Amino acid sequence: MTSGRRSIAAAIRAALLTGDPTAKVFAARQVARDWRLGRLDFTFDVEMPARPAWPGNLELLPPGRMPKRGKMGSERNRIALWHALAHIEFVAIDLALDMAGRFGDSMGQAFVSEFLSVAADEAMHFALLARKLDSLGSCYGALPAHDGLWSAARDTSHDVAARLAIVPMVLEARGLDVTPATLDRVRVQGDENGAKILKRILDDEIRHVAIGSKHFHAVAARRGENARELWRKLVETHFSGGLKGPFNDSARLAGGLPRSYYAAIA
Repeated sequence: MTSGRRSIAAAIRAALLTGDPTAKVFAARQVARDWRLGRLDFTFDVEMPARPAWPGNLELLPPGRMPKRGKMGSERNRIALWHALAHIEFVAIDLALDMAGRFGDSMGQAFVSEFLSVAADEAMHFALLARKLDSLGSCYGALPAHDGLWSAARDTSHDVAARLAIVPMVLEARGLDVTPATLDRVRVQGDENGAKILKRILDDEIRHVAIGSKHFHAVAARRGENARELWRKLVETHFSGGLKGPFNDSARLAGGLPRSYYAAIA
């Protein structure tokens, strides 16, 4: 007997295939809410798309071809900074949704709950940044963006341990390293609203790294592998950029990523 209710997989897939930014924000938050309220069945009856839908006007470039951002003094450079941050958070919505939809069946309901809550956070971050761009007379999609983040998802779509190792524990952890300096620069310019947005994002990202780290350790334990050795092996296999400091050791530690993990391979 089926309940006639929508499956969690169908709801996540629909959100991933929503290309309009405002509609994707709404869809991600709605999936998280519907799941939290028990309106969706824990059923995986459809596959996740190989690639999510993004705005049709968004020009995607390889990371190496992105225009260089200068110092933040000029209006144009400020817009470039907020646009780059908005793109990271927009892709992060899809990364969290895909994590829940692609691996939730094998990882269980708590895993789905936590990554849908991450998706809702990322949607809120994107909405704040989109509003910030609007206030500067620009909008998301006005500048080119790079495709490096989704290529990391594509390269790890076969293995939940690889996805957890790379997305929360490398890419999101990198945000913990670079955001404080950006926050300081924004504050020095007297942009208190911008500083508040970045502080909110930084606090949430520590929690997101911690969620990824917790589930990575659980997978390693189930596989009977040493978590640190497995993480290093997966990073060396799937992350071509190489880990570069300086590192925000205290924020990383709060996110469940001790220095003993990354110091030797940085």
